[in-house]
Amino acid sequence: MKSTGIIRKVDELGRVVIPIEIRNKFNISQKDPIEIYIEGSSIILKKFEPNCVFCGNTKNLINYRDKLVCKKCAEKIAGLKE
Repeated sequence: MKSTGIIRKVDELGRVVIPIEIRNKFNISQKDPIEIYIEGSSIILKKFEPNCVFCGNTKNLINYRDKLVCKKCAEKIAGLKE
């Protein structure tokens, strides 16, 4: 993990401001959803990207029965016989 040297305080509502330089670097805009992960004693913030429920791909997604599936996995599913 790389240190940025930036330190921010948590406000009374538990919020932390992500500096504009970091938001720009990761293309995070106002109102973008952020995922929160815990790894050991670390808190990891990641810009949320919808992904395929089967392979995790984030490109060429389609909605199938309220689930996101990439076109490649959808083609594989279509080829299965019931």
